[in-house]
Amino acid sequence: MIRHHPDQNMLLEYAAGSLPWGMSLAVSSHLQLCPQCRQQHEDLNDIGGALLNESEPQIVETDAFAKLMGRLDQEQHQAQDEDTGPTEVEEPPVPTQPKKAGADPILANLPKVVGKLVSSNRPLKWKRVSSALRTSRLATGQDRYEVAFQRICRGGRVAEHDHRGREVTVVLVGSFSDADGVYCRGDFLLREPGDVHRPIATQDQECLCLSVLEAPVKVTGPLGWLVNPFLSFRPN
Repeated sequence: MIRHHPDQNMLLEYAAGSLPWGMSLAVSSHLQLCPQCRQQHEDLNDIGGALLNESEPQIVETDAFAKLMGRLDQEQHQAQDEDTGPTEVEEPPVPTQPKKAGADPILANLPKVVGKLVSSNRPLKWKRVSSALRTSRLATGQDRYEVAFQRICRGGRVAEHDHRGREVTVVLVGSFSDADGVYCRGDFLLREPGDVHRPIATQDQECLCLSVLEAPVKVTGPLGWLVNPFLSFRPN
């Protein structure tokens, strides 16, 4: 069961198209797994459409109008491709990418928007950060946020770390816990600067998360002085 969601302000920015692309990617991934937020997003779109219909017509430049119509057409096709399905809370539909022969099994049942990222970044390059954690940066065509997979082994304990900027995490496979609770597939976590935590994966399976960071993290444990100089940050 999904217990952690984007707040109303973030959903509103996403529906209005004003949320930065890196953050929008995380919200879109969550929406494809969470019928509750998907319904809220549809409601916000309905409200926006109603307000647009009630507003006074405005004269706009031809080029601006063409760009607007092109964007609306693109979003309509994207929505059709994502095939979000019904909105019942029980047994929500999970759009996935088909499994390919020889593919990494942990990447077999991802939301479509994440599956497209994987396809455009093949072959994925995994970097071992510690004995418990591997990471793979994903090119997304933007230069504000670092987007990456975080992969924690079974029972793995990630080093305690601080956040220098906002970080969004969407759990895609498995689950992990920290001092604040347990996070399962589909959960959406927003960490603010100054938040300190130590993720620990469950013993039964690996945990895969999509992370979106606006600044590098800082290890706070005894070896932080040694590790932190090597923690690079590359928006992509």
